[in-house]
Amino acid sequence: MTTAVRNRRIVLAARPQGEPKPSDFRLETEILPLPRKGQVLLRNRWLSLDPYMRGRMNAGRSYAPPLEIGETFVGATVAQVAESLHPEWAPGDWVLAYGGWQDYAIVDGDALQRRLDPDALPVTTALGVYGMPGFTAYAGLHEIGKPKPGETLVVAAASGPVGATVGQIAKLQGARTIGIAGGEAKVAHVRDELGFDVALDHRAPDFAERLAAAAPDGIDVYFENVGGKVFDAVLPLLNDFARIPVCGLVAHYNDAEPPPGPDRVPQLMGLILSRHLTVRGFIQADFIGLYPEFLREMGGWLREGRIRYREDIVEGLENAPQGLIGLLRGENFGKRIVRIGD
Repeated sequence: MTTAVRNRRIVLAARPQGEPKPSDFRLETEILPLPRKGQVLLRNRWLSLDPYMRGRMNAGRSYAPPLEIGETFVGATVAQVAESLHPEWAPGDWVLAYGGWQDYAIVDGDALQRRLDPDALPVTTALGVYGMPGFTAYAGLHEIGKPKPGETLVVAAASGPVGATVGQIAKLQGARTIGIAGGEAKVAHVRDELGFDVALDHRAPDFAERLAAAAPDGIDVYFENVGGKVFDAVLPLLNDFARIPVCGLVAHYNDAEPPPGPDRVPQLMGLILSRHLTVRGFIQADFIGLYPEFLREMGGWLREGRIRYREDIVEGLENAPQGLIGLLRGENFGKRIVRIGD
């Protein structure tokens, strides 16, 4: 490559107070330097939008360092190699990378996550069911949830990429699955397309009563993605020795202050004690040793049609901020990804 590349990128412009606003993001243009020996220039084609990105906008301590003001937004991308100064990569190769919210990225060739074969599976699955969200579901169930045949599993955000995968894997393992989603269309998808035994709408005024009726023998595994009133309804139904993998609390990511009401921590801790509950927070990297097994099993399930998925496409890098804002509101229907460029 002999000429520099003009690159659009979206950076953090301000730290949000509560729900992010479009003004918390800024679209900039820069000229990228030429890649050095061992590096590759990537042309990002697809960008993953995920709830964890909201936490990276805050300044407080978390499992990953916060974004700095003016820093390019982080995110997984499906990209093609445009130029390579690394012996293992050639122009045209499809890769899964951590390319961020930008048209192009220069990365160390050794840091690319994996090579993708567009003839085996659609490359976009590497951002969803066959990538981090799918592996989150797989690892959380394998290491914490451990559903057994005949047990009852409940998962919220069941039409999203993690929840949908959780329920389908648990079903393959012989569990009875209850999926919770928001709205009639999502509930029908969870029940009719994904094959959950029961699908419930958390917006229903009698949601808690419907959940209790759907789980007459209690709940053995609750895969926590949401928090809020869904957790309130699940809590009294948990059986002795129930397992709760805590993957996310998206209902609270935009909270600017603690929720109102009495302190319920003593009640929760009392139930953890008296019902012998296992509650384990995790991120998928905790169990990265399972990744090769996940790729093998999930690849087979997808090719055999035993695991289904849905994608929600946002057109254009410039629309990524509104795509994330909508995701945090629950507007997505399936795995939300951004198509960058052609």
